[in-house]
Amino acid sequence: MSLSVDITHRFAAFEMSVQFETPGGLTALIGRSGAGKTTVANVVAGLLRPDSARVSVDANILADTDRGVWVSPQARRIGYVFQEARLFPHMSVRANLLYGARRRGHQVRAKADLPHVLDLLDIAPLLDRRPGALSGGERQRVAIGRALLSDPQMLLLDEPLAALDPARKAEILPYLERLRDDADMPILYVSHAMEEVARLANSVVVLEAGQVLASGPAAEVLSDPAAIPVMDPAAAGAILEARLAGHDDDGLSRLSVSGGSLFLPHIDGVPGDRLRLRIEAQDVMLSRTRPVDISALNIVQGKVMSVYPGKGPGALVRIRTGEDVILARVTQRSVAALGLAPGEDVFAIIKSLAVTSGNIGRARR
Repeated sequence: MSLSVDITHRFAAFEMSVQFETPGGLTALIGRSGAGKTTVANVVAGLLRPDSARVSVDANILADTDRGVWVSPQARRIGYVFQEARLFPHMSVRANLLYGARRRGHQVRAKADLPHVLDLLDIAPLLDRRPGALSGGERQRVAIGRALLSDPQMLLLDEPLAALDPARKAEILPYLERLRDDADMPILYVSHAMEEVARLANSVVVLEAGQVLASGPAAEVLSDPAAIPVMDPAAAGAILEARLAGHDDDGLSRLSVSGGSLFLPHIDGVPGDRLRLRIEAQDVMLSRTRPVDISALNIVQGKVMSVYPGKGPGALVRIRTGEDVILARVTQRSVAALGLAPGEDVFAIIKSLAVTSGNIGRARR
């Protein structure tokens, strides 16, 4: 199922003109504060009526202002999850989960779906508790479960982890990966956190001042230097698909990527598991010749695709290695000293300990 969005709206500061179509799966909507992310989410949900809009999920038209079509929010069948869980404090988790189903009149179906949702989000032990007795991560999992049981045709998650501390974020990210793989519906995920987007997104839409700056597959957009200044150059990084090849006795795991092999601290899993890695540009060093007698274990060969000078002394270098793209953040002085230019051979060096567990997730099935 796909989501198609075409919105025009005039604000005091700028005019919004946003058009994109998702191929299904989880699409991340990212950009600076004030770029228009939540506005787009609210238009899709029917909570804000803009000057002009056309929104559809597959053939189901939710809005077409040119034709006078505007489906009410409650009739759009969109499961909306906010930054705060917004659970009813006087109700049990079970009652909260089934509340949306009761309002939409399909309690029988929701009760039949309940065991699957409980298993997907691992919330069966919480059923008889009240929200006040839950952690932040548990409350968000219940909020997602409530959205899933409301018979949605799509999910809309507006910065669902923004109010959580790092430990709670790490707790819930694996469940969001499972949701991404399990849900047979589009998921629009609003966020400004690159770690979340890189872990979860199949596709990315970048907004800047109410305009679409870039859109497409996550691996392409997140390694696009033209879009990176909007995201945050310090958080720039590339996504690689990997296969877990095995575990060594010294605590390292061996991964196969299209450009060779990588060694990272032990990763839970069994050989053959497909993984998704985010390698931050600031953790990549470059050499024109294969280095020897160095401590770094990860050295992959590639070709320079492009060099993108920054506004300061830095530069971003895109490198094609196998079927993947790696980004390196180096100084412009290093670019000149190494003679880095499109088509030149180069070796990317990545420290094993630089790729943290937060940057390792499960690839989409």
